[in-house]
Amino acid sequence: MDVPDIDLPSHEDVRTVVRSLFLGAIRVTLEMLLEEEVRELAGVGRWQKPLARKDRLNESYLRGPMTSMGHLDLAVPRTRASGSAGEVLGRYKRRSAEVDDAITSAYVQGVSALVAYGVGDDGHRQLPAITIGPSESQASWADLLRQLLERGLSGVRLVTADGHAGLAAAARQALPEAKLQRFTVHLTRNVLAKALWRLRGRLGRETSAIFEAATPKDARARLDALVAGLGKQVPGAMGCLTEGFAAATQFFAFPKAHWKRLRSTNGLERLHGEVKRRIRSVGAFPDRASSLRLFTAVALQGTGIWDDRRYLAMSSLYPPAAKAA
Repeated sequence: MDVPDIDLPSHEDVRTVVRSLFLGAIRVTLEMLLEEEVRELAGVGRWQKPLARKDRLNESYLRGPMTSMGHLDLAVPRTRASGSAGEVLGRYKRRSAEVDDAITSAYVQGVSALVAYGVGDDGHRQLPAITIGPSESQASWADLLRQLLERGLSGVRLVTADGHAGLAAAARQALPEAKLQRFTVHLTRNVLAKALWRLRGRLGRETSAIFEAATPKDARARLDALVAGLGKQVPGAMGCLTEGFAAATQFFAFPKAHWKRLRSTNGLERLHGEVKRRIRSVGAFPDRASSLRLFTAVALQGTGIWDDRRYLAMSSLYPPAAKAA
């Protein structure tokens, strides 16, 4: 798989973006609250009737409150007779840290970071693209894959992901030549969630044994044995397992040396964990471009060690005879 290189931003670049995100989120939220309060003072609030007008809006003036992230230039609206909306700034001044936390937490809700990584022909992992969307929808995943294809992505043989229907549909449309492998760990978790607690230990072991089989035929035999035995006590779990079995065993079509990593979530889980940890510490995203820059910076920092060692031995995937041809 061929993807272009991406320059890794410095730690100071990330700190600068983080600071601007915080200040932007705090400014936008405070100005929105001030605008709402001053309209109430003038009698032209959102739910007030036009006849209730008591005053007229006047020009705004600048205030410079000190926030938890530094100085902030804030436009404060006011009315001609009643003055400015001082209550909002008074509450903020007394509890600036708490208000900042509430503002930044609110901005991150509802935003999903979609991350894709791949393994190139040299056997090393690469981070080809990141995008964000309101949800993990088919449209969001299709946008990410479109970016990759436009930048020259080619030769994809396997897409490994969770069982999200939107992602599967987007991958089938954008990469019809690639097999779709479902994360076996995610499928196992879904299976266990449909079983009684006292049965989960044994069910987990028997489910994992299916994906550790030596051949596809052996995996199918283990599945049938599970369904005929313990599976009778957990019909819901068996329905989930049998439905996901085909998608979770696509790795058998590749070299055995690759099986464990092709079906594993480890690489992506660690990357997602680092991205989520840093996002929680930042929280605020005033606009899409700012959040995308931060997500990319954090992800690139977390994947900086990928160049140090080969992830897959590609010689087993591309034998010498095949390369010569």
